[in-house]
Amino acid sequence: MQEKEGASVPGYILPFEKLDVWQESVDLADFVLGLLAHVPQGRHLRLISQMEGAVTSVAQNIAEGKGRQHRKEFLQYLSIAQGSLYEAVTLNEVFGRRLIFSEVESVTIRLRAETLDRKLNGLMNSVRGKGRREEDR
Repeated sequence: MQEKEGASVPGYILPFEKLDVWQESVDLADFVLGLLAHVPQGRHLRLISQMEGAVTSVAQNIAEGKGRQHRKEFLQYLSIAQGSLYEAVTLNEVFGRRLIFSEVESVTIRLRAETLDRKLNGLMNSVRGKGRREEDR
């Protein structure tokens, strides 16, 4: 795990911290929160609040799901994380149209979200047991 400015470096790595999809979702949240910090005060407060919640919820649900004892619960939390990702993508579209985010910023968020979506789908398939070779079943 890479050291990030302002983050503590623990001696013990929790299981969810080892997941690439969790790490990338935290990176996306950090990127979006950085952009939102530059939006003029008083503009679109509700949308900004929704975006903050959606983009941080992705990593939170991956982490919480990884801590659950049953595969079905983990899948449920991964599904919730994916829903939050989709909400963030929708808000990104609105922010781009309203010129709250520049075109470059919106495209960057979209591309990172697409990568996260593919990784979430891959993790969900792995947890379900899909995608394994026939002789492994």
